[in-house]
Amino acid sequence: MSGILYIVGTPIGNLDDITVRQLRTLEEADFICAEDTRVTLKLLNRFEIKNKLISFHEHSSPAEAQRIMERLISGENGAVVTDAGMPCISDPGQVLVKLCSEQGIDVKVVPGPTAMASAAALSGMKISRFTFEGFLPVPKKERSERLELLRNETAVMIFYEAPHKLRSTLDDLAEVFGGDRKIAVCRELTKLHEETLRTDLSGAVSHFAETEPKGEFVLVIEGKQETQEEISIESAVEQVKALIDMGEKPTDACKAVAKETGFKKGELYAALQE
Repeated sequence: MSGILYIVGTPIGNLDDITVRQLRTLEEADFICAEDTRVTLKLLNRFEIKNKLISFHEHSSPAEAQRIMERLISGENGAVVTDAGMPCISDPGQVLVKLCSEQGIDVKVVPGPTAMASAAALSGMKISRFTFEGFLPVPKKERSERLELLRNETAVMIFYEAPHKLRSTLDDLAEVFGGDRKIAVCRELTKLHEETLRTDLSGAVSHFAETEPKGEFVLVIEGKQETQEEISIESAVEQVKALIDMGEKPTDACKAVAKETGFKKGELYAALQE
């Protein structure tokens, strides 16, 4: 009879958020698959848990995954954790769950905190549904395509971001969604320096232009308001012309109006030339 793979959530920052069931599962499992064994070892040492750690991350080979499957098939019970929060969401652990499903191995969940749900609760926004987008693509073309797909999303959107990319990401979000879109910027959740900034995208851009981003960030952005009045491209071009008449350069005028109306800057510039 094969063993069981346990998906074990772990604290997203404050280790006191560990649960009794999580501790028991980590202690009783025959082995623990960890994204970064050094991070997980700190957690285990804190609670005096002695267990065999196996490194399993995004660069692990199919052969390494199969060796884990063989241990489960032989009857051992395993646990999979990520560095913080729930594994298998934007996380390599999902590979193990997929393989277990294919090979008929039982998988059970031992839930724990998640940064996205915690940030959603902190945002103060009315949330009946949301879309979790994780980290935006880094390549400019892929990033632009992803944001363009989200331009008319009406659900609240949740993103993760690293401190060194935060400023450029906020700039990109403001350009596509408009500067007046509400945002909650949550930093270092459950840790000593936890902080939530509730503002709009223009305010967030200004704030972090003057404040050095530190820590891990979760961005909660309101969706496009379904009652929002649509503006025609002809009206948008008239706004561009008005700004040009006031002395703005055509490219700058198109960029400014694009932020406010949702049209692409290039789309407005092309219409202006007609």
